Amino acid sequence: MAEKEIFADGIGQIHFAGGMVRYDFMTLQPNPNGGDPTIQYKERIIMPPQGFLNAFQSMQNLIDKLLDAGVLQKNPNAPEVKK
Repeated sequence: MAEKEIFADGIGQIHFAGGMVRYDFMTLQPNPNGGDPTIQYKERIIMPPQGFLNAFQSMQNLIDKLLDAGVLQKNPNAPEVKK
């Protein structure tokens, strides 16, 4: 079975509705007039709150590994996040 691959430039919105967390993924599309790119919403992922928490923890673990490997660097001007 071939797996579907989805590309997104980022998450345009995350919101909570109907008891579910909803991620709206977006891509940046070139402006034919040469201006700033426009945002186009492409996909939505909907998950229960526990799935959201599990995904968040997985992302935090990856961020920590990328920081340890030197791929990412902490922004000294960023506000501190309470854990």
